[in-house]
Amino acid sequence: MNKKYTIDLDFDRQHIWHPYTSMTQPLPVYPVSHTQDNRIFLATGEVLIDGMASWWSAIHGYGHPVLKNAAIEQVDKMSHVMFGGLTHAPAVELCKKLVAITPSKLQKVFLADSGSVCVEVAIKMALQYWLSQGITSKQKLMTPLKGYHGDTFAAMSVCDPINSMHSLYQGFLPEHVFVPAPVSQFSQTFDQQEAQRLTEYFAQHHQHIAAFIIEPIVQNAGGMNFYHPEYLKTVRKLCTEYDVLLICDEIATGFGRTGKLFAVEHADIEPDILCIGKALTGGMMTLSATLTTDKIAIGISEGEAGVLMHGPTFMGNPLACAVACASIDLLIEQDWQAQITHLNDALQALQRCSELEQVVEVRTLGAIGVVELDTVIDVAKIQAFFISQHVWIRPFGKLIYLMPPYISSEEDITMLANAIYDAIAGKHY
Repeated sequence: MNKKYTIDLDFDRQHIWHPYTSMTQPLPVYPVSHTQDNRIFLATGEVLIDGMASWWSAIHGYGHPVLKNAAIEQVDKMSHVMFGGLTHAPAVELCKKLVAITPSKLQKVFLADSGSVCVEVAIKMALQYWLSQGITSKQKLMTPLKGYHGDTFAAMSVCDPINSMHSLYQGFLPEHVFVPAPVSQFSQTFDQQEAQRLTEYFAQHHQHIAAFIIEPIVQNAGGMNFYHPEYLKTVRKLCTEYDVLLICDEIATGFGRTGKLFAVEHADIEPDILCIGKALTGGMMTLSATLTTDKIAIGISEGEAGVLMHGPTFMGNPLACAVACASIDLLIEQDWQAQITHLNDALQALQRCSELEQVVEVRTLGAIGVVELDTVIDVAKIQAFFISQHVWIRPFGKLIYLMPPYISSEEDITMLANAIYDAIAGKHY
């Protein structure tokens, strides 16, 4: 018997803490009754075109029958079992798929719960690797300004220390080495002075640096910065030259979002450690993975501890692994590159926003579209307008952006783009 729940908005306001929201002056929340394809159905009757893919994860849209069937079949067998001392087919099959589709040197897979946790695992891997080699001086990380890697403490410590949402934790977080953010844009000429500045940082700090962590090609929550592949190539070269590990955080960019299956492919490089999450399960449930090389895994395993010191309770959750397998198959077996090209063509509708004086820049890459304004946006005000236009878009800072499900039609993207243009032109922000 299905239990029917009601949405008590008064209780929600008084007791439920939503992400990045005040408990004394909370942002409005809109009650959702159900979702389907790329539509969000509100309990109040409105039907919204989703421009966010649930924070970039629901690449196939909602309620896809392939993913639903995978979940139904698995839940009848086993929804969860501890991964310590046990294993199961969904986890083995998922790791086979991940090893097959990621850069060839990445042969070892650690499954975790969320994006932030897989970054924590990556940082632990890097630090523990050097300790296992008897090198105790490499205890810091290096990373570009404007980066974002998650909300847990180690992940926060490598987010932008000044302009990020985590700057108030300064003094509590480990202090790392921050290099200038990439400046040369994806489609422009690479400024060799950026390579020179990076070289100077590596030369000065490498003896104390365990790893360089970076979001490949797109700095996401730090400002939607689409940077030149040569920057990433330079980082890879310097990491190799100065004996520093390279961690690539593909939690947001993985599984086709930038036009490549993984964004590192734009620069034709391989990291030492790779973080993936978000779209891993097609947005059905939380799961992440940290992949690394034989060298690092064996190095840690032959060290004093003998093991990687991490083990989440829900590690390798069978239900999540089964859905992730289905999501990867669904993506790979269809012409996902044509989907991304189609979406990128449709996202050019955002270029009309360049006519507006409040707009600093419009930029697109793969299935990402960004409109940058000259002032910080009032999220509550602009979202109320977007609801009235039957679209779901959640801006942050000075950015209004789209990362829609891959199944979105050209007509849907046009409606999203028109809503953004009208919001800016009508100053609904």
